[in-house]
Amino acid sequence: MQPDMEAAVTLLVAKDRQDEVRRRGRGLGWMSLGLGVAQLAAPDRVRRLSGVDDSATSRVVVPLVGARELVHAAGLLTSRRKGAWAWTRVAGDAMDLTALGVALAHRGGSRRGRLLAVTGAVVGVTLLDLLIAVQATRTKDIGPAPAARGNRKGGPMELTATTTVRKPATEVYGFWRDLENLPTFMTHLEQVRTTGDRTSRWTADAPFGKDVGWDAEIVEEVPGEKIAWRSTGNADVPNAGSVRFLPAPDGVSTEVHVVLAYDIPGGAVGKAVAKYFGEEPHQQLDDDLRRFKQVLETGEVVRSDGAPWGKRARKEFPQRPAQPLSDEELAKGADA
Repeated sequence: MQPDMEAAVTLLVAKDRQDEVRRRGRGLGWMSLGLGVAQLAAPDRVRRLSGVDDSATSRVVVPLVGARELVHAAGLLTSRRKGAWAWTRVAGDAMDLTALGVALAHRGGSRRGRLLAVTGAVVGVTLLDLLIAVQATRTKDIGPAPAARGNRKGGPMELTATTTVRKPATEVYGFWRDLENLPTFMTHLEQVRTTGDRTSRWTADAPFGKDVGWDAEIVEEVPGEKIAWRSTGNADVPNAGSVRFLPAPDGVSTEVHVVLAYDIPGGAVGKAVAKYFGEEPHQQLDDDLRRFKQVLETGEVVRSDGAPWGKRARKEFPQRPAQPLSDEELAKGADA
């Protein structure tokens, strides 16, 4: 793989890890928000449930801890520096464990049992906070990608796109993980043939009626959540990509986030390849994901006359041409 493409792959991996850290940091933020609201809105109930006594000190400490949690929540939900705010949670956890240890030394009976349960829960949360803080610290800030939109002079070109599919994440992931399904919605792919559990052979259409091919390997995978791959060896068009499957807020659908990077060769060949990818390659990736959504949701894709389609897609998935609205449909639309 060429040095520029190696840098692009490194950038993709770094971005993906940073996105994961930010997502987990936001999760911690929402947890802090819930804890803070509970401790401020119902401090007496929190003390009873946790086994803390009803002393004047505890009546002051519980709301203060709640206020601290709200500060953590604000930082984790709004700041890009998730690592720094995760470490503040770790420090707060240490304070809580110290206070719980002191309380355990002076408690007995049913209250001691509740304190032990709360202490165990805080230990678990502390380990989670520590893990995310360490991950965030190791994730370096990354600058803008060197890739350009529609790069025609050679070099890396990075594409990103997102869609929402009304199917559960496991089903959406499973369809994509069967890499031989990719040509059904990626128009320039002629064929993807699996050669091993994590390896495959890709063939794509190219200018002048020729094909280009490369071997690829899956470099990172979280079943049901994420797939990342890159070309290997002396690929005609070095490339890398990742796709993440996240549950949508409606609890039914799946958000699909795709990042692709291509190393377009320079010179006349590079210009021809770039032209073949189109003036707006980002739009083409958006169109690919639109077809992906249609295939998963309906089993077919809607095409406009003259739209390009791969051979396998034409064979395996029926394509229904877009039709003008009928008079009845137009009337309904006017009434709405």
